[in-house]
Amino acid sequence: MHEPNSVEVHTHLTSDEIQRSLEEDVRKGLLGPVKSLPPTWFYDDEGSRLFEEITELDEYYPTRAERALLKNHAREIAQASQATTLVELGPGSCAKSRILLDAMRHNNALERYIAMDVSEEMIVTSAHELTAEYSGLKVTAVVGDFRRHLQYIPPVDRQLIAFLGGTIGNFTPLQREKFLFDLNCSMDASDYLLIGADLAKDPKLMVSAYDDASGVTARFNKNLLNVLNSRLSADFDPDLFDHVAIWTPRDSRIEMRLRSRVDQSIHFATINLTVAFVAGEELLTEISTKFNPHQLESELRESGFVLDKVFGAYEGEFLLALAHPHC
Repeated sequence: MHEPNSVEVHTHLTSDEIQRSLEEDVRKGLLGPVKSLPPTWFYDDEGSRLFEEITELDEYYPTRAERALLKNHAREIAQASQATTLVELGPGSCAKSRILLDAMRHNNALERYIAMDVSEEMIVTSAHELTAEYSGLKVTAVVGDFRRHLQYIPPVDRQLIAFLGGTIGNFTPLQREKFLFDLNCSMDASDYLLIGADLAKDPKLMVSAYDDASGVTARFNKNLLNVLNSRLSADFDPDLFDHVAIWTPRDSRIEMRLRSRVDQSIHFATINLTVAFVAGEELLTEISTKFNPHQLESELRESGFVLDKVFGAYEGEFLLALAHPHC
């Protein structure tokens, strides 16, 4: 039994598993013909702090646009879904979670909040903060990777699963297809999905969001090298890499890269691996797909969802899509 204002913590991702996953990603991503790493590894303490700073930048419109849509439509979303539980994938500091929780409470339906994130410290801290703010709220923190651990989300009735921040754009098309299909399989007929997706727009506006004038995003991108130095005893010198953000129209996405300024070899002592970079060679660190509403609707439909409502599609910056499984 839950006690009022209690926090349950379910851990499905140990520090050893995280370390093995990082080692696997480095071997796979840095030994191929095109060097790349998933954005998962940005988020040590410093990376998380820098990302929060990025979300407050004038150039970084996605967080501002999504927050405005949530404030304008959260009560409609809560009413349409009739959800009693909010499940959030990758909530970070839970700043946007509160907008949905307030709307569900206004709808007299709020009972439980479940959050899944890879950062145990951040998610548990946020969970305890929420129990202090929302009297009687049952909170479950699930330490896991939503790419692999959806099956560990505790089964509940009438849930609204929120996947916000445009994170869906960090997946390739095949990864999105698998993720949405797996998510659909984990849901019941009464459940709803709320996805936040960035929209394609003026390339200059999009690129500036990932290459701000004050250089915060550059520090965030280069901090990945510090993570690798710390976790794998690598010997990267971040000053020997340049931050690059480009728009690739063919794939409708922003790509963040780190470009080597010189010929250099990087040694990873922990895994006894040496990787060579030639001058000008790039390491792909993040993709951020920018959608059009019809594309997202098509991908949801092909993964077994019915689109109920789209918010913000024609304002040109960001959209929220509310959908439910087709049964």
